[in-house]
Amino acid sequence: MHSSRSVDAPLRHLARASQSPELPAPATLPILHQYFDALFQAHGQQHWWPARSPFEVIVGAILVQNTTWVNVERAIANLRRARLLSPSALEKVPQAKLARLIRSSGYFRQKARKLKEFVKFLRKQHRGSLAAMFRTPTAKLRVQLLRVHGIGPETADSILLYAGNHPVFVVDAYTRRILQRHGLAHGKESYEEIRGLFEESLPNDPQLFNEYHALLVHTGKNFCRARAPLCSECALHPFLPHPLEDAQ
Repeated sequence: MHSSRSVDAPLRHLARASQSPELPAPATLPILHQYFDALFQAHGQQHWWPARSPFEVIVGAILVQNTTWVNVERAIANLRRARLLSPSALEKVPQAKLARLIRSSGYFRQKARKLKEFVKFLRKQHRGSLAAMFRTPTAKLRVQLLRVHGIGPETADSILLYAGNHPVFVVDAYTRRILQRHGLAHGKESYEEIRGLFEESLPNDPQLFNEYHALLVHTGKNFCRARAPLCSECALHPFLPHPLEDAQ
Protein backbone atom coordinates (compact mmCIF):
# COMPACT_ATOMS: atom_id res chain seq x y z
CA MET A 1 0.00 0.00 0.00
CA HIS A 2 1.22 3.52 -0.64
CA SER A 3 0.14 6.94 0.44
CA SER A 4 -1.34 9.40 -1.99
CA ARG A 5 1.39 11.81 -0.89
CA SER A 6 4.28 11.72 -3.35
CA VAL A 7 7.46 10.25 -1.90
CA ASP A 8 9.55 10.89 -4.99
CA ALA A 9 11.39 13.93 -3.63
CA PRO A 10 12.30 12.45 -0.22
CA LEU A 11 13.45 9.23 -1.84
CA ARG A 12 15.68 11.12 -4.22
CA HIS A 13 17.02 13.00 -1.22
CA LEU A 14 17.77 9.71 0.49
CA ALA A 15 19.47 8.44 -2.63
CA ARG A 16 21.71 11.51 -2.73
CA ALA A 17 22.33 11.54 1.00
CA SER A 18 23.36 7.89 1.04
CA GLN A 19 26.68 8.83 -0.54
CA SER A 20 27.25 11.96 1.56
CA PRO A 21 30.61 11.92 3.40
CA GLU A 22 28.83 13.52 6.38
CA LEU A 23 26.91 10.32 7.11
CA PRO A 24 28.53 7.75 9.39
CA ALA A 25 29.76 4.65 7.64
CA PRO A 26 27.17 1.86 7.80
CA ALA A 27 27.95 -1.26 9.79
CA THR A 28 28.12 -3.44 6.68
CA LEU A 29 28.08 -3.25 2.88
CA PRO A 30 28.13 0.46 1.98
CA ILE A 31 27.65 -0.65 -1.63
CA LEU A 32 23.96 -1.26 -0.86
CA HIS A 33 23.51 2.52 -1.02
CA GLN A 34 24.82 2.50 -4.58
CA TYR A 35 22.55 -0.37 -5.51
CA PHE A 36 19.54 1.64 -4.39
CA ASP A 37 20.74 4.71 -6.30
CA ALA A 38 21.13 2.70 -9.51
CA LEU A 39 17.77 0.95 -9.19
CA PHE A 40 15.82 4.06 -8.28
CA GLN A 41 17.38 6.07 -11.08
CA ALA A 42 16.52 3.33 -13.59
CA HIS A 43 13.01 2.43 -12.43
CA GLY A 44 11.68 5.17 -10.17
CA GLN A 45 9.03 4.80 -7.50
CA GLN A 46 7.29 1.42 -7.48
CA HIS A 47 4.06 2.24 -5.58
CA TRP A 48 4.14 -0.99 -3.62
CA TRP A 49 2.20 -2.47 -1.79
CA PRO A 50 -0.92 -2.37 -4.03
CA ALA A 51 -3.84 -2.30 -1.60
CA ARG A 52 -6.76 -0.13 -0.51
CA SER A 53 -6.29 -0.45 3.25
CA PRO A 54 -3.78 -1.69 5.84
CA PHE A 55 -5.96 -4.73 6.48
CA GLU A 56 -5.95 -5.59 2.79
CA VAL A 57 -2.15 -5.46 2.91
CA ILE A 58 -2.18 -7.99 5.73
CA VAL A 59 -4.56 -10.30 3.89
CA GLY A 60 -2.38 -10.05 0.78
CA ALA A 61 0.79 -10.75 2.76
CA ILE A 62 -0.71 -14.01 4.02
CA LEU A 63 -2.25 -15.05 0.72
CA VAL A 64 0.88 -14.40 -1.36
CA GLN A 65 2.80 -17.15 0.41
CA ASN A 66 3.93 -19.71 -2.21
CA THR A 67 2.02 -18.13 -5.08
CA THR A 68 2.04 -15.17 -7.48
CA TRP A 69 0.42 -11.81 -6.91
CA VAL A 70 -1.92 -12.37 -9.85
CA ASN A 71 -3.50 -15.29 -7.99
CA VAL A 72 -3.76 -13.19 -4.84
CA GLU A 73 -5.54 -10.39 -6.68
CA ARG A 74 -8.28 -12.81 -7.71
CA ALA A 75 -8.75 -13.96 -4.15
CA ILE A 76 -8.83 -10.42 -2.77
CA ALA A 77 -11.37 -9.41 -5.42
CA ASN A 78 -13.59 -12.28 -4.24
CA LEU A 79 -13.27 -11.14 -0.63
CA ARG A 80 -14.08 -7.58 -1.60
CA ARG A 81 -17.21 -8.62 -3.47
CA ALA A 82 -18.26 -10.67 -0.43
CA ARG A 83 -17.57 -7.65 1.84
CA LEU A 84 -15.11 -9.61 3.92
CA LEU A 85 -12.13 -7.27 3.92
CA SER A 86 -12.43 -6.28 7.56
CA PRO A 87 -11.22 -8.11 10.68
CA SER A 88 -14.71 -8.56 12.15
CA ALA A 89 -16.23 -9.84 8.89
CA LEU A 90 -13.36 -12.24 8.31
CA GLU A 91 -13.65 -13.66 11.81
CA LYS A 92 -17.40 -14.28 11.43
CA VAL A 93 -17.40 -15.94 8.00
CA PRO A 94 -17.34 -19.77 8.07
CA GLN A 95 -13.85 -21.05 7.40
CA ALA A 96 -15.04 -23.35 4.60
CA LYS A 97 -16.65 -20.42 2.76
CA LEU A 98 -13.51 -18.34 3.25
CA ALA A 99 -11.40 -21.15 1.79
CA ARG A 100 -13.59 -21.30 -1.32
CA LEU A 101 -13.28 -17.54 -1.86
CA ILE A 102 -9.49 -17.59 -1.71
CA ARG A 103 -9.05 -20.79 -3.73
CA SER A 104 -7.05 -19.04 -6.47
CA SER A 105 -4.23 -18.28 -4.01
CA GLY A 106 -3.41 -21.98 -3.54
CA TYR A 107 -3.17 -23.89 -0.25
CA PHE A 108 -6.51 -22.23 0.34
CA ARG A 109 -7.60 -24.32 3.31
CA GLN A 110 -4.36 -23.62 5.16
CA LYS A 111 -4.49 -19.95 4.26
CA ALA A 112 -8.11 -19.67 5.41
CA ARG A 113 -6.97 -20.94 8.79
CA LYS A 114 -4.05 -18.48 8.81
CA LEU A 115 -6.38 -15.56 8.15
CA LYS A 116 -8.70 -16.75 10.91
CA GLU A 117 -5.77 -17.07 13.32
CA PHE A 118 -4.60 -13.55 12.55
CA VAL A 119 -7.98 -11.87 13.15
CA LYS A 120 -8.39 -13.89 16.38
CA PHE A 121 -4.96 -12.66 17.49
CA LEU A 122 -5.92 -9.10 16.59
CA ARG A 123 -9.10 -9.29 18.68
CA LYS A 124 -7.49 -10.94 21.69
CA GLN A 125 -4.24 -8.97 21.79
CA HIS A 126 -5.30 -5.59 20.42
CA ARG A 127 -9.08 -5.43 20.87
CA GLY A 128 -9.55 -5.88 17.12
CA SER A 129 -7.84 -2.57 16.36
CA LEU A 130 -5.10 -2.36 13.74
CA ALA A 131 -4.27 1.14 14.97
CA ALA A 132 -3.67 -0.20 18.48
CA MET A 133 -1.64 -3.09 17.10
CA PHE A 134 0.62 -0.82 15.09
CA ARG A 135 1.21 1.44 18.09
CA THR A 136 3.04 -1.50 19.65
CA PRO A 137 6.85 -1.08 19.50
CA THR A 138 8.32 -2.77 16.44
CA ALA A 139 10.39 -5.44 18.20
CA LYS A 140 7.52 -6.44 20.51
CA LEU A 141 4.94 -6.55 17.72
CA ARG A 142 7.25 -8.61 15.52
CA VAL A 143 7.56 -11.23 18.26
CA GLN A 144 3.77 -11.28 18.64
CA LEU A 145 3.20 -11.73 14.92
CA LEU A 146 5.71 -14.55 14.67
CA ARG A 147 3.71 -16.43 17.31
CA VAL A 148 0.58 -16.39 15.13
CA HIS A 149 0.00 -19.61 13.21
CA GLY A 150 1.13 -19.27 9.59
CA ILE A 151 3.07 -16.03 9.96
CA GLY A 152 6.79 -16.38 9.34
CA PRO A 153 9.49 -13.69 9.19
CA GLU A 154 8.80 -12.50 5.63
CA THR A 155 5.05 -12.23 6.22
CA ALA A 156 5.52 -10.55 9.61
CA ASP A 157 7.91 -7.99 8.15
CA SER A 158 5.61 -7.33 5.19
CA ILE A 159 2.80 -6.58 7.65
CA LEU A 160 5.03 -4.35 9.76
CA LEU A 161 6.50 -2.40 6.84
CA TYR A 162 3.71 -2.16 4.28
CA ALA A 163 0.67 -2.04 6.57
CA GLY A 164 2.17 -0.41 9.66
CA ASN A 165 5.07 1.68 8.35
CA HIS A 166 7.48 0.12 10.83
CA PRO A 167 11.20 0.25 9.93
CA VAL A 168 11.94 -3.36 8.99
CA PHE A 169 13.45 -4.69 5.78
CA VAL A 170 11.57 -7.48 3.99
CA VAL A 171 13.74 -10.28 2.63
CA ASP A 172 12.47 -12.56 -0.13
CA ALA A 173 13.79 -14.94 -2.76
CA TYR A 174 14.51 -12.10 -5.19
CA THR A 175 16.68 -10.35 -2.59
CA ARG A 176 18.66 -13.50 -1.91
CA ARG A 177 19.15 -14.26 -5.62
CA ILE A 178 20.47 -10.78 -6.36
CA LEU A 179 22.85 -10.79 -3.39
CA GLN A 180 24.21 -14.22 -4.31
CA ARG A 181 24.76 -13.36 -7.96
CA HIS A 182 26.60 -10.24 -6.92
CA GLY A 183 28.83 -12.08 -4.48
CA LEU A 184 27.32 -10.32 -1.46
CA ALA A 185 25.92 -13.52 0.06
CA HIS A 186 26.85 -17.18 -0.17
CA GLY A 187 23.32 -18.58 0.11
CA LYS A 188 23.50 -20.04 3.59
CA GLU A 189 22.64 -16.90 5.52
CA SER A 190 19.55 -16.96 7.70
CA TYR A 191 16.63 -14.63 7.09
CA GLU A 192 17.68 -12.55 10.10
CA GLU A 193 21.24 -12.21 8.83
CA ILE A 194 20.08 -10.84 5.48
CA ARG A 195 17.57 -8.53 7.14
CA GLY A 196 20.26 -7.25 9.48
CA LEU A 197 22.60 -6.67 6.56
CA PHE A 198 20.18 -4.17 5.01
CA GLU A 199 18.98 -2.58 8.24
CA GLU A 200 22.52 -2.00 9.50
CA SER A 201 23.77 -0.67 6.15
CA LEU A 202 20.97 1.82 5.41
CA PRO A 203 19.26 4.76 7.13
CA ASN A 204 16.55 3.50 9.48
CA ASP A 205 13.70 4.74 7.30
CA PRO A 206 10.60 2.65 6.47
CA GLN A 207 10.02 4.67 3.30
CA LEU A 208 13.46 3.74 2.03
CA PHE A 209 13.04 0.08 3.05
CA ASN A 210 9.68 0.01 1.27
CA GLU A 211 11.05 1.40 -1.97
CA TYR A 212 14.25 -0.64 -1.88
CA HIS A 213 12.46 -3.95 -1.43
CA ALA A 214 9.98 -3.09 -4.20
CA LEU A 215 12.86 -2.25 -6.55
CA LEU A 216 14.55 -5.57 -5.77
CA VAL A 217 11.30 -7.41 -6.51
CA HIS A 218 10.99 -5.56 -9.84
CA THR A 219 14.59 -6.41 -10.69
CA GLY A 220 14.25 -10.05 -9.72
CA LYS A 221 11.10 -10.50 -11.77
CA ASN A 222 12.23 -8.70 -14.90
CA PHE A 223 16.02 -8.91 -15.06
CA CYS A 224 17.71 -11.07 -12.43
CA ARG A 225 15.47 -14.00 -13.28
CA ALA A 226 16.10 -17.53 -12.07
CA ARG A 227 16.42 -18.65 -15.70
CA ALA A 228 17.66 -16.60 -18.64
CA PRO A 229 18.70 -13.52 -16.63
CA LEU A 230 18.99 -10.28 -18.61
CA CYS A 231 22.22 -9.08 -17.03
CA SER A 232 23.20 -6.56 -19.72
CA GLU A 233 19.81 -4.82 -19.43
CA CYS A 234 19.84 -4.66 -15.62
CA ALA A 235 20.62 -1.45 -13.74
CA LEU A 236 22.88 -3.47 -11.45
CA HIS A 237 24.97 -4.87 -14.33
CA PRO A 238 27.98 -2.61 -13.55
CA PHE A 239 28.21 -4.16 -10.06
CA LEU A 240 28.28 -7.80 -11.20
CA PRO A 241 31.64 -9.46 -10.43
CA HIS A 242 31.07 -12.05 -13.19
CA PRO A 243 28.15 -11.15 -15.50
CA LEU A 244 26.05 -14.05 -16.66
CA GLU A 245 25.77 -12.33 -20.04
CA ASP A 246 22.09 -13.01 -20.58
CA ALA A 247 22.44 -16.77 -20.18
CA GLN A 248 19.87 -18.78 -22.06
